[in-house]
Amino acid sequence: MKQLIDLNSDMGEGFGPWTIGDGVDTQLMPLISSANVATGFHAGDPNTMRRTVELARQNRVGIGAHPGFRDLVGFGRRHITAPADELVNDIVYQIGALREFARLAELDLQHVKPHGALYMHAARDEALSRALVAALRVVGPELHLFCMASSVTYQVARELGQPVIREFYADRDYDLSGSIVFTRRVGALDPAAVAAKVLRACTDGLVRTVEGEDLAIDFDSVCIHSDTPGALAIVKATRAALAANHIRVAGLAELAQG
Repeated sequence: MKQLIDLNSDMGEGFGPWTIGDGVDTQLMPLISSANVATGFHAGDPNTMRRTVELARQNRVGIGAHPGFRDLVGFGRRHITAPADELVNDIVYQIGALREFARLAELDLQHVKPHGALYMHAARDEALSRALVAALRVVGPELHLFCMASSVTYQVARELGQPVIREFYADRDYDLSGSIVFTRRVGALDPAAVAAKVLRACTDGLVRTVEGEDLAIDFDSVCIHSDTPGALAIVKATRAALAANHIRVAGLAELAQG
């Protein structure tokens, strides 16, 4: 049974005057421990990035870069075919942008989490995962790379010595391969059911798959997407369930010590 977990969510996923999902960043930020900040390719812009970093600073939330495919229209959820080195250059570019806004707020960048279709592509593509981790070993050997425990990304990061955080997706379905079932549009979810799913994963290490079977799962961080309808209610219900069972939400530094 887990006693400490990180709780992460995607933040700053708007563009100019437009917001994605329920626009609840201000309400969600105090309830999470790690913020994945959109870095401009799938969502986000300089003003939004700076505001989101400042909001994280005010709430003492760890900041991570959330780079995506160059796909504003599709919100980074459409696959783009490109060579691994080109995709890594895009990722490094986006990390650099957010790192400077973090520096401006006198903060350190703590992690990198690819977004959407790019995350899923890296999860199964060894060439991209190796190129990404090799780049991080140079530009950010201290940065934690968020990924699924079942992914190629996780295997490569462990092999090459990059700090890694395994995720559990509260608001996504799993299949028997241990991967999430990718979707471009998520419907409304029952907060109590999501909270029960997270609690079972924490206490029993199991999740029910779309095939109707239980899958053993291990993780360090729980992700609840801010653009999932009703995200605020889901996070509140999940935190309440965890607290009632003496499972505490903690940042990555405390997680490493515990």
